[in-house]
Amino acid sequence: MNLHTQLSKIDPRTRVLTGWSAYLHARWEEAFASHLTTVEKKRIYLKGVGDYSGYLWHVFSYQTREHLSRSEAISAFHALRKKRCFVFYQYSNDAFLIEDSFRIDMNMLQNEEDIYLVDADFTWTFVITHETETCGPYFAKV
Repeated sequence: MNLHTQLSKIDPRTRVLTGWSAYLHARWEEAFASHLTTVEKKRIYLKGVGDYSGYLWHVFSYQTREHLSRSEAISAFHALRKKRCFVFYQYSNDAFLIEDSFRIDMNMLQNEEDIYLVDADFTWTFVITHETETCGPYFAKV
């Protein structure tokens, strides 16, 4: 079962946001990486193309922002009183808007990679990377 189907089961109001990825990437970067200079962003491969480049979650893996990881991140995510949130991927043009996301948990997301969940106000984020053995998941609040 794909993620959209799962999300729609927990909240039938879930919407696909076609073409929203660039906007959400920019908002996420503003919320969670605005403390970094352009040079620092380049050093941690936050921007760019090619191997290792462009992953927003590098802000956590390179230890440039306070965060929780692994089981602590999952626990913090599960403990949240989640409401409206966005779900987007590192390499997809589409995203989802979930109006009532309180039932989203790690079991639902366990097969996902390079996925970002963020509340509608960009005050918290939960990230699952493709490097599950060494990086993430991550959780951070602004």
